[in-house]
Amino acid sequence: MNILVTGANGQLGNEVQFVSKQSKNDKYFFTDVCEGYEKLDITDIDKIRSYVNEHDIQCIINCAAWTNVDKAETAGDIVETLNATAPENLAKVMKERNGLLVHISTDYVFGGDPYNTPCREDQKGTPTGVYGLTKLHGEQKIQATGCNYIILRTAWLYSEFGHNFVKTMLNLTATKPQLKVVFDQAGTPTYAGDLAETIFNIIENRKYEGHTGIYHFSNEGVCSWYDFTKMIALIAGHTDCDIEPCHSDEFPSPVTRPAYSVLDKTKIKETFGIKIPYWLDSLKKCMGNMKLDK
Repeated sequence: MNILVTGANGQLGNEVQFVSKQSKNDKYFFTDVCEGYEKLDITDIDKIRSYVNEHDIQCIINCAAWTNVDKAETAGDIVETLNATAPENLAKVMKERNGLLVHISTDYVFGGDPYNTPCREDQKGTPTGVYGLTKLHGEQKIQATGCNYIILRTAWLYSEFGHNFVKTMLNLTATKPQLKVVFDQAGTPTYAGDLAETIFNIIENRKYEGHTGIYHFSNEGVCSWYDFTKMIALIAGHTDCDIEPCHSDEFPSPVTRPAYSVLDKTKIKETFGIKIPYWLDSLKKCMGNMKLDK
């Protein structure tokens, strides 16, 4: 099977490139808008259709999105275009070919209600900002096409690649004598390498057949951004930085972030028979890989 990966130079896209080398059954094609990649405008359905037909693509893994949560509030129509219209285009083309679309969504589709138990797939979306709203629209538009799809909602994604919270905190805890980090937002850090492995396993072993739908994937466990930062600093040996907990309102933001966005992963574990690593174990693994890359 020929598989197209969009947004290939992002955190998840890079991890998918890495795991795809293990494939015995499939051929992968990678596109992105940056230099070094074949370019494909996923906002143009005719260009998608042409590429898919030319390369006989039967599956698309869509890692492309607008992900800057704060800037989404003022960026205008481009956010809806990238997060909703583009996924709809990909879904329509896969519908025409009876193919599969694997689309990455987010815990930010939740947040408007005061949750205190892990969010399930069938829970109503209550986004609190433009980013979450447009990602929810993307899910809805994919479903409306009637294509075969797997939508994977994930959370607090980080990896060895690109810009992310782990890299930011590694730098800050190494260079600042004191740091304040919010403790009143709870979720689960997710290593993009674990998510990529799960996507690869589902596709490589054709586990998706008869099991399309929405699934949640994050690492196991729960923590705050404060706890996350403390562990990053501890693993890195950055013990000179005094890390203090603070409230979210001490860092004014144009968007209200979910106070509790822990994802219930029962469905994906039972459906595909996967075991998900604990967040701290995966953090150690990722940071170990960062040291090896130096």
